[in-house]
Amino acid sequence: MTRIRRGYIARRRRTKIRLFASSFRGAHSRLTRTIIQQKIRALVSAHRDRDRQKRNFRRLWVTRINAVIRESTVSYSYSRLINNLYKRQLLLNRKILAQIAILNRNCLYMISNDIIKSK
Repeated sequence: MTRIRRGYIARRRRTKIRLFASSFRGAHSRLTRTIIQQKIRALVSAHRDRDRQKRNFRRLWVTRINAVIRESTVSYSYSRLINNLYKRQLLLNRKILAQIAILNRNCLYMISNDIIKSK
């Protein structure tokens, strides 16, 4: 019997997987089975950490706003500020409030004082 040459589809699939794992260390970038396992693991981590990143940024913004607000007034806190913002229907999200708190504290003080006065 004559020798039959295999097609290129499997080789093309493995090459594509190898390109994904080219930056991995050791056998994780050389052996096909471990490359596949590491690819699955990397994609799972990426998917999980996208949600985790959103959560962490929100925590950071809340912490920054709370720190700046507590400096200005003795008995004023983050939760009271957000509650009063909702009551006044001021649509400022936490990301913007955190940027204002870092870059321009006086502006945040003015917002909070304005909310307190207009109760």
